[in-house]
Amino acid sequence: MSNQQWNPQWGQQPQQQGWGGQSPQQPKKSNAGKALGFGCLGVIALLFIVGGIGAVASGGDDGDKGASSVSEPAAGAPEGESKDDAPAKAKGPDGPEGDVKITACEVDSVTKWPSASLDVTNRSSKDSNYIVQVEFVDKDGTRLGEGTAALNNLAPDQVSKEKAQGLTQVSGKVECRVTKVTRYAS
Repeated sequence: MSNQQWNPQWGQQPQQQGWGGQSPQQPKKSNAGKALGFGCLGVIALLFIVGGIGAVASGGDDGDKGASSVSEPAAGAPEGESKDDAPAKAKGPDGPEGDVKITACEVDSVTKWPSASLDVTNRSSKDSNYIVQVEFVDKDGTRLGEGTAALNNLAPDQVSKEKAQGLTQVSGKVECRVTKVTRYAS
């Protein structure tokens, strides 16, 4: 055998010396992963913000625009009855269908989307949530589209002004009809 003793640095790469006997600097880590992650997070946050703004803008009270083309009473309500003939509790059918009244039915002149303005009155004894489905039909009764309005935590005898927005472009005048009202306790 040889007289060589074991050196702990055997089997390792030799240390390279830089200028002036200094060891070279380690290459800097790339921050590409961080940039990509924060970029994706920013895009997702932007989508949530835009969605929130859209929800607030479409769910609010738009007031009376004066551009109503047709006004239909709620499904099953008697024709020819004016708004002020009787209190809300005495009008319309029993159940949640009687809680909804169409106050305006119009087609937006820019987007050509139909919408129905609704008054929803909670005639139950508990805070309630509502889902109101509306269809938009032409003068012949052909269905052109549908819209939905949803509201939460409406107190007993409280009235909420809502809008059921259709997303199908239509031309001409339309009629709005309530097709289904779902009410459940909050």
